[in-house]
Amino acid sequence: MNVTQKILSAHLISGELKPGSEIAIRIDQTLTQDSTGTMAYLQFEAMDVKRVKTERSMAYIDHNTLQTGFENADDHRYIATVARKHGIYLSKPGNGICHQVQLERIGKPGKTLLGSDSHTPTGGALGMIAIGAGGLDVAVAMGGGAYYLSCPSVVSVRLTGRLGRGVAAKDVILELLRRLTVKGGVGKVMEYTGPGVETLSIPERATIANMGAELGATTSVFPSDEVTRGFLKAQGREADFVPLAADPDATYDEAVEIDLSALEPMVALPHMPDNVKTVAEAGPIHVDQVCIGSCTNSSYLDMMRVAAILKGKTVSPDVSLVIAPGSRQVLSMLSANGALHDMIEAGARICETACGFCIGMGQSPCTNAVSVRTNNRNFFGRSGTKSAGIYLVSCETAAATALTGVLTDPRGVDADLDVVMPDSFLYNDNLIIPPASEDEADAVEVVRGPNIKPFPKAEALAKSLSGKVLLKMEDNITTDHIMPSDSSLLPFRSNIPKLSEHCLTPVDPTFPERAKAEGGGFLLAGQNYGQGSSREHAALVPLYLKVRGVLAKSFARIHRANLINNGILPLEFANEADYDRFSQGDEIALEGVAERVRKGESRVPVTNVTKGFTVEMKLELTERQRGMILAGGLINMISQQNR
Repeated sequence: MNVTQKILSAHLISGELKPGSEIAIRIDQTLTQDSTGTMAYLQFEAMDVKRVKTERSMAYIDHNTLQTGFENADDHRYIATVARKHGIYLSKPGNGICHQVQLERIGKPGKTLLGSDSHTPTGGALGMIAIGAGGLDVAVAMGGGAYYLSCPSVVSVRLTGRLGRGVAAKDVILELLRRLTVKGGVGKVMEYTGPGVETLSIPERATIANMGAELGATTSVFPSDEVTRGFLKAQGREADFVPLAADPDATYDEAVEIDLSALEPMVALPHMPDNVKTVAEAGPIHVDQVCIGSCTNSSYLDMMRVAAILKGKTVSPDVSLVIAPGSRQVLSMLSANGALHDMIEAGARICETACGFCIGMGQSPCTNAVSVRTNNRNFFGRSGTKSAGIYLVSCETAAATALTGVLTDPRGVDADLDVVMPDSFLYNDNLIIPPASEDEADAVEVVRGPNIKPFPKAEALAKSLSGKVLLKMEDNITTDHIMPSDSSLLPFRSNIPKLSEHCLTPVDPTFPERAKAEGGGFLLAGQNYGQGSSREHAALVPLYLKVRGVLAKSFARIHRANLINNGILPLEFANEADYDRFSQGDEIALEGVAERVRKGESRVPVTNVTKGFTVEMKLELTERQRGMILAGGLINMISQQNR
């Protein structure tokens, strides 16, 4: 077996490892962050489970840390108290980004991890099956339930050679995105193989696994080898090491090969992570802002290379440089060894160890800016400045660019880039707060602020459905389009009624008002609808606006699951050309849809009442998913089963 099959088979509860079939796996670890966590814990409480049943569940505060009002702080207090009561460990604000801290202090080879953040696959760097999911799926896993997914196919990404000077792990994943696109990993696990793997450190593997999310992949995984052992030993966790490798005769469904020694610095141009060129091809573009950090590129090794490039130099007068180390551990080590001093002296602004600029929480660039960043997404408007263009690069390219003021190939910089992994990290877990014991838990009061509102629930599926096409959209609509997320809206992640005022406004500012006036209806979309963040709000808010179904050419994995979890029909065109026959404002009808779902039919006729024709839509659901759709979502189904 390959590594993916070994971990999945060891955790398999039901189903068989046949690509495309539904499987259920046991989850060892979970993580939430404060942007998705409040809703996940409200859903967990609704299940009436007293204590989590995983080996370790973590609640991180790392997204909504720009506390301009009471809302974020109230969410943090709610998460802290619900975690203490129900057996969840809390990583306090300032301790770092969830994926960086999880890698450093919590993750274990051979384990499964489910997180309410799309970049949870970062854990694959340690040899884990780490999957991003909606908050409700994570809540179920915390309660001891299985995680259901379509069994992925496994792609061997064979690495040969060694990265050259100034070429980084970020360039590996950008090259893969250039080749495969943001849809190229859908339904797949990217498993890294070949002799080039052992040349990559754990932080470098983490960068690659992290941005596998941009391929649409279920997850990415590396073997657990002596490099893994060395990293865990340096973290004081050698006892967590388990060797894990593919068998010599392991087979894969697909194969891709990358010669690391042939790569050169890459850049993803606006507004999509697969719009990739070499830095040389992109040319010396004038740059206004450089941001270094995020869960993709904020490790100790990343930061030390940045410090080496900046040491003794000064940032271009035309550039605003901001740096956000990924964890308190990283920041503490930079402070202790003088690297932080080198950054500050060069003119860098040091930001909090949090997600920050990557999610649009601060550091919005100026009008029409070119912002060069080391994060993972460059979707339109995500920075908080709609007219800005976001360019994704490695830390080395970003630091070199900050000095010159133009997009710069870092291979010519005058700096020692040969940074060595430390024998021992400065680890301190005093900001990871353990939960109350079972005996003490009953006395813990869960505190809810006034911004925390109940989450919406769907009703059981009606016999027939009808309504207008409220909005027609193109390909690659992201969850940032569906439910925008910036510094003005992130404080309201626990307030669905407030968020509903902004649903799909990047596509059409009139959508919320029209949806409410129509009393709900349907959405029409192209390919890869719902790519990007795992945010369940992109399903919950349309549910609140009474969206009954989405007609699309295809769906992103996590968003499709979130729609089903919340009782919204994910309908795919059997003939993609039929998409062009529908217009915004058309009245459509699904006669007898409940009976068709009950019978397990995989085709549903949709009648365009306005134009007088009927087309077939695919509604391919497992038996369990049919139950969710009929009940009006997963929580309703669980409630029925527990009666």
